[in-house]
Parts: sequence; C-alpha cells; structure tokens
Amino acid sequence: MASPFRPAIDLMAQYAAYHRDRRNIATHFIGIPLIVFSIGVLLARASFEMGGLALNGAWVLWALSALWYLTRGEFTLGLATVAVNGLLMALATPLAAGSLASWLLWGIGSFVVGWVIQFVGHYYEGRKPAFVDDLVGLLVGPMFVVGEWLFALGWGRSMLGEIERRVGPTHIRDLAHPAT
Repeated sequence: MASPFRPAIDLMAQYAAYHRDRRNIATHFIGIPLIVFSIGVLLARASFEMGGLALNGAWVLWALSALWYLTRGEFTLGLATVAVNGLLMALATPLAAGSLASWLLWGIGSFVVGWVIQFVGHYYEGRKPAFVDDLVGLLVGPMFVVGEWLFALGWGRSMLGEIERRVGPTHIRDLAHPAT
C-alpha cells in the first residue's frame, strides 16, 4: 500500500482513475456525503470530556482528518473538504442524542443508502471502488467530491488538467459494449 501522506494531486489522480464515468461521479455527490454523515451520527454517540471540553467521536475524527486534508499540499481543497465534513458532523451530532432506535436508523440507514448509491455508480463505471486497492481512498473520497464541486465552479483548472493528463477525461461508458 502506498503512503497515505502523498500530495493531494497524486491522491486525487489515483482516485480519479476509478471514477471517470460521469454517472459514477454524480452518484458520489450523494453517496459520499451520506456515508460521512452516517459515520458522524454513529460516532457522535461516543461522548466524553477532556480538559473541561465536551467532545465526541465524530468531532475527534473530524479534527484528525482535518489535519490530514490540510497537509496534502492543496490548502484550498483541504480547507473546503474540512468545511464540508464539518457541516456534515454538525448536522449528524444532534441525531446521536435521540433514542437508540432513532440513532441506529439514522446512522446505519444513511450508511447503507450511501453505499448502495456508491455501488450503483461503480456499476456504471465498470470498476471496483478505489478503497478496495488502497484504504486511503476512504479519506480521499470526500476530498474528490469537494474537488469535483470546486472544478465545476472554475477552481483548480491546473489540478483538473493534471488529473486528466494522468487518467484521461471523464466520459459516459457504453454499457452495451462494456469493454470500451
């Protein structure tokens, strides 16, 4: 397994190699946020106090991942990913305070729905998810979705150009002729 501490461009290009079909990318705009949200719901129930500060597992994971995203060499991309993940944690945290059934329904339900959507996308792609070959793909996924959103807004044209140079442009795979 390659180092998880590679630069953002290398991580994004490796992840993009598994995500060239535009339908697959579109499913990731829904599936990945649902999965991140679900993890936040599930981890937020594990609360504790440290130095007079009330914390929970969701915010600890967010803080640790924030350090990782902000040190991959693309500060704007890292900061935007941290902000989006932070919003998802803020939305998830109150749901951990509900009943056991409600907490599990939100947490596990969002997780399962998110993964079903992901696997539908990978059906269109004709490839397995990136994390199967490199677990760091689980961290790169949210950064990839935020990056795609930023690319659509006009940010990061040189990064997008380098990704496409390495792995090719996006396309719609012909499901009638899957070898292409």
